[in-house]
Amino acid sequence: MLSTGCQWRRRLKVPPAEQVECRRRWQIPKEFAPFTTVQGYFYRFCRDGTFDRINHVLVMQAREIAGREASPTAGVIDSQSVKTTEAGGPRGFDAGKKIKRRKRHIVTDTIGHLVGAVVHHAGIQDRDGAPDVLKSVKSLYPWLRHVFADGGYAGPKLNGRLAKIGKWTIRIVKRSDAASGFELLPRRWVAERTFAWLGRCRRLAKDFEATITSATAWLFLAHIRLLTRKIARNR
Repeated sequence: MLSTGCQWRRRLKVPPAEQVECRRRWQIPKEFAPFTTVQGYFYRFCRDGTFDRINHVLVMQAREIAGREASPTAGVIDSQSVKTTEAGGPRGFDAGKKIKRRKRHIVTDTIGHLVGAVVHHAGIQDRDGAPDVLKSVKSLYPWLRHVFADGGYAGPKLNGRLAKIGKWTIRIVKRSDAASGFELLPRRWVAERTFAWLGRCRRLAKDFEATITSATAWLFLAHIRLLTRKIARNR
């Protein structure tokens, strides 16, 4: 489902005589259990944090294979505004893009591994959403306290809120005023590359989810898919 973007099941308009048979059809491969069983496990793992824990373990393994310490000390924070569908759920008006959307707010290590993610409506500015996503990684990665960010996170308001959840340092990496055309900015490209990696999954082309919990879970699943392949190749 993550790779192909298929639905849990088909919804076809058929004559009443064939409706009983159509209820047994689903889009996921027939080798799996009925879609209701698979869907039930998915929502259970969303609620109890199973996907977050799997991602945490795999990030540490991938970092050790790369010759790094298991827990990162620096990270990169960024957000991505994505379109939603008629499925409903929280969404807000993005003043920059002039459309109702959601934002995927992520924190990566300096290699590009996803260490934290929070999904919220696009009406929340980056500097207002940053404390929530940084707070979500505080206990999982206790040494991560230095973060690189773009100009949207500048200002004393964010520093004041971060002081309440721990000792954090934010380094703003800005684009030069004299630059023209494309410019590779230090560290900031790492988070952009992670968004590109996650965007290879068709399920993430838009935010199709009705709940924030499901939307966040698909982000972690997409990253788990990347990490398992990366670890398998290196081993």
